[in-house]
Amino acid sequence: MFGSTKNRISKEIMMKPVISTSTQETMQGVTLSWCDLTVYTVDYGSNICKQLVNNVRGVVKAGDLTAILGGSGAGKSSLMAALAYRTSPGVIVHGDIRINGQSVDPSYMKHHSGFMHQDDIFIGTMTVMEHLWFMARMKLDRRMHTWEIHEKINNLLREVGLYERHEVRIGTGGDDKVLSGGEKKRLAFATELLSDPKILFLDEPTTGQDSNSASVLISQLKSFAIRGRTVLCTIHQPSSAIFDAFHRIILVADGRIAFSGSRDDALSFFAMQGYQCPKKYNPADFLVATLAIAPKNEDNCRRAAQRICDAYLTSDSCKEIDVTLQLELHMSKSYDWQIDINKKHEFKQPSWWARLYWLTHRGFVQVMRDPSVQLIRILQKMCVAIMAGLCFVGAVNLNQLGVQAVQGVVLILVTENAFFPMYATLSLFPQELPLFIREHRAGMYPIHLYYISRMASLVPGLILEPVLFTTIIYWLAGLKNTMEAFGLTLLITIITMNVSTACGCFFSATFENVPLAMAFLVPFDYILMITMGLFAKLSTLPIYIKWVKYISWLLHSTETLTIVQWRGVQNISCEVNRKEFPCVTNGTQVMDMYDFNEDNFWTDIILMTIIFTIFHILGCISLWRRCRVK
Repeated sequence: MFGSTKNRISKEIMMKPVISTSTQETMQGVTLSWCDLTVYTVDYGSNICKQLVNNVRGVVKAGDLTAILGGSGAGKSSLMAALAYRTSPGVIVHGDIRINGQSVDPSYMKHHSGFMHQDDIFIGTMTVMEHLWFMARMKLDRRMHTWEIHEKINNLLREVGLYERHEVRIGTGGDDKVLSGGEKKRLAFATELLSDPKILFLDEPTTGQDSNSASVLISQLKSFAIRGRTVLCTIHQPSSAIFDAFHRIILVADGRIAFSGSRDDALSFFAMQGYQCPKKYNPADFLVATLAIAPKNEDNCRRAAQRICDAYLTSDSCKEIDVTLQLELHMSKSYDWQIDINKKHEFKQPSWWARLYWLTHRGFVQVMRDPSVQLIRILQKMCVAIMAGLCFVGAVNLNQLGVQAVQGVVLILVTENAFFPMYATLSLFPQELPLFIREHRAGMYPIHLYYISRMASLVPGLILEPVLFTTIIYWLAGLKNTMEAFGLTLLITIITMNVSTACGCFFSATFENVPLAMAFLVPFDYILMITMGLFAKLSTLPIYIKWVKYISWLLHSTETLTIVQWRGVQNISCEVNRKEFPCVTNGTQVMDMYDFNEDNFWTDIILMTIIFTIFHILGCISLWRRCRVK
């Protein structure tokens, strides 16, 4: 049997025409092969190394729908992630992975393959068409015309059965879910088909779907494979109908290959080992159950699985794979099949400014359509401004009580535009981190472009909110009645909110979740508030805390707003002339009460701008670090 297999494969190879690389790949697709592949996971904290995949080899050919089967923890996903060059940090891969007999690197695999993850992550506020259009702009050649992209998306939607749903929002789950689980899977499938990948990897594509939806998706995968593409998926418990749709299967047990070949050959091989599949029994369930490690009988199950894996190494199916591996290597040398990894002359990636534009556009859509992000915040700002302003109606006068009222309004202007936006931003990156990491590792955009785009999408709110709040409370409270003072107050509150948001972004990017970020942010805020000048005179602060005033934008904001209101004021009246009560008669004396200096106005503005820049730089670095860790 081994000799006939070798002769058959040799004849097929000799009959193939010798043509150029691009034509060969277009007509015949590509063959994915791997040899001596081992995968480890390393815990650098405890220096513990665990082997996930143990010295395996195999082949997946174009035109075949191949499935990796095995029990939980068998190594299915680890094997496929290693083949797709999409392993997580801390995972080490050793071995030889080739395409048409040529070694490839991660950049080639990411550019020429698609990877459909088990869990579907989308921006729920976007429609199906908006999502695919964004992905097309990020993945496809920048020289493609708009009408070509539109036609490509429409064809894909018809192919996966979502054309009638193209204007429907995706949804985020729960009560507001719009697309069903099966429709989301089909949308994820269409997303990967946008770039027409030569190889398609799918991790548990039928998870969470009913039998009909799963069968439809597998049928679409089979049609895609028949068109000359290489399709490899992991699957846990396929039904009999789905199992019959696979051209080839790879059985994995405890990190080793237990079998690789056709379905019928797999059943014959297991029967030879003494494991006969009962009639009217799902073959997939039988094969997976035979190799599974039962919790109460781990040693015996593991020994039985290892015996099957050992027997496979001497089987005809394994020898056929060895022959195929040698022929692929021989073909790549004899016929000079060279794979141009870069292909710069064929594919032009989207420019950085185009990716920044579409990332920012997606951020704007998300903000505008999520009322919890913007609308509710604006309404809350207006309500607080009206209530606070009404409390100060008639209280702001040029007398001793009026001094206290003005500084009270200043305190509200600073704190409301500092603390609320700071804490509201803490959930920004933890919520979006899984999607960001997935898209970044797929090579769609670098970290700094994503960070800049998210900040840019927040800009309208960071201007509109302080303008509305300041305008309402300023005129209700009756602060200094000049356009210059009002304009400078608007400028200061806008800067204050932006610096506070930058601080929130830094803590959001640094810590894994909101409670942990708040645990560190709350003490930091208390120190900032104490040193802002209104609660303790700056000259009386102890030496070990006095330095905080240089990084406290709350102090800089309070000082500038105080300067705006009291600069040039000379006629503050004293109602009661008693020595035991202090009496200030001009704006300079008011500023002296808090150790504020009129000459510090533009210095404070510059310092707030510097703090704003530093927080965003640190936030981007923290996001980069978390991406490396994740």
